Amino acid sequence: MPQTIRVAHSPDSDDAFMFYALAEGKVDTGDLAYVHELQDIETLNQRARRRELDISAVSIHAYAYIAKDYALLASGSSMGDGYGPRLIATTPPPADRLSGSAIVREAARGKRIAIPGLYTTAYLALRLWQPDFEPVVMAFDAIEEAVHHGDVDLGLVIHEGQLTYADDGLHLWADMGEWWLAETGLPLPLGGNVVRRDLGDAVITQVARDLKASIEYSLAHRQEALAHAAQFNRGIGEARTDEFVGMYVNHWTVDYGERGRAAVQRLLDRAADAGIIPERLVVDFVG
Repeated sequence: MPQTIRVAHSPDSDDAFMFYALAEGKVDTGDLAYVHELQDIETLNQRARRRELDISAVSIHAYAYIAKDYALLASGSSMGDGYGPRLIATTPPPADRLSGSAIVREAARGKRIAIPGLYTTAYLALRLWQPDFEPVVMAFDAIEEAVHHGDVDLGLVIHEGQLTYADDGLHLWADMGEWWLAETGLPLPLGGNVVRRDLGDAVITQVARDLKASIEYSLAHRQEALAHAAQFNRGIGEARTDEFVGMYVNHWTVDYGERGRAAVQRLLDRAADAGIIPERLVVDFVG
């Protein structure tokens, strides 16, 4: 009998693209049978903290709380290479977000800011950018509406909202990936896939191989994988689905590489130094 492995990821077009070959039986998984569960990333962060899943997409921020139970797979990253979660408002920023970034950061001080979860990397990056604000936690797809209605002063958008916020007249104040690249010279590691350590070395090795094969298959069969991913694109259309998937499923996703690994470690080191996560950790990658 095949061993059942529960794998969870977000119902988003980039994750759907990444897991397409596994979900549709396009790769040989041997004695492992993968059962997929789809939930928003903050729910998955919380479930991973409770050790409920064998494999899960999680925020890199959340990994700081689950590293004893889960290893970070070398494949499956979502990297913001000069782009990432975006801080938006109904009004333009008080200065150019690059040349006047210090002014913009100061203007955000003390504001009520909608965030998509306390364990998201978006929240972590925002805390590093401006530590003094009032976080208002809400579902990621409710943030733009909350900004429009004045329920919050600013909103931090993730997923497809990074591409669509301007359609409704909202303005960009800061891009966390853009800031992080200028700050460190590194991409912003937003999410990754983790595997439970107690599954054992043999299963973990095969899981790592299967996930990488799924990503490589999708990249090699882009149009059919995009057609599958379009089911989860929240109505943004084919062109934007292609753009969004390209942002977060690419060479970084096949393997973090040396620079990607350095980015993860730097982000969590900075988080520990700022007292945002409980302790420093040395990140290990498998696969």
